[in-house]
Amino acid sequence: MNFPLKLKVKTKQKETKIISQTNEEIVLAVKSLPIENKANLEITKFLSKHFKFKIKITHGLKSKNKVINKV
Repeated sequence: MNFPLKLKVKTKQKETKIISQTNEEIVLAVKSLPIENKANLEITKFLSKHFKFKIKITHGLKSKNKVINKV
C-alpha cells in the first residue's frame, strides 16, 4: 500500500467492509449515515483496525471521494 490512498465510500450499506482494494484506491461500504461525521468516524475506526495503525482523512470530509493517510 502506498499512502496517501484514495477512498471511495458507499454509505447506508448493510455492513462495513472493503468492497475492492488496489495499491492506489479502496472502495469501502459503510453502515453509518453521512450525518454529523458518523460515517467518517466509522471509516477511520474500521481502516485503523484493518491496517493496524492510525488513519486520518486528509481530504474530502464532506465527500464520497476521500484521501486517507497514516498518522
